[in-house]
Amino acid sequence: MKIFDISKDILTAEVYPGDPEPRLKKVADIEKGAEYNLSEISMCLHNGTHIDAPLHFFSDGSDISSVDPTAFVGPCVVVEVPEGIITGDIVERYFPRNTKRILIKSNGKAFLHETAATILSVLGCYLVGTDAQTIETAESGGRTHRALLTDNIAILEGLDLKNVQEGDYFLVAPPLKIGGAEAAPCRALLISDYIFWSGEKH
Repeated sequence: MKIFDISKDILTAEVYPGDPEPRLKKVADIEKGAEYNLSEISMCLHNGTHIDAPLHFFSDGSDISSVDPTAFVGPCVVVEVPEGIITGDIVERYFPRNTKRILIKSNGKAFLHETAATILSVLGCYLVGTDAQTIETAESGGRTHRALLTDNIAILEGLDLKNVQEGDYFLVAPPLKIGGAEAAPCRALLISDYIFWSGEKH
């Protein structure tokens, strides 16, 4: 079994324009006489690899602690695409069928159009991920986010897919449980050659 860490480090990942810079501060330091090391972190919940909840774009939407964890664990497909806008027509023609989780690899330069979100919903997708900072361009005004989140499709942003080839994997990427939050960071992992555990005793 091979595990690919597809997460970006919170402290070194590129910060979205206008978002606060992440900071790690030591509260207790062994080198300064403390009995232990203790740190606190200050960050935007959308920095680095993270998952958006419906609350991100809807005042009455579910927070990240209420999102069904089924979306973040299970078989997925990595699809490599050229830079540009991914329309519904492109999804319908070229994206794989019968998959609940799709990760888009484009060196951070491809973005979903709202029509693509509609087709992904029709295909029964649970989750769509991207190696871009955000799933859509700033010019689209949040329409793609709203289309996905309205249909309870989880959005996984800020992935690091440079060492991953196209193909089938098993995704493990649950967000931190933060009640009342519109997003949360996650440690996203892809597993190849995975074996399902049935839970039965042999």
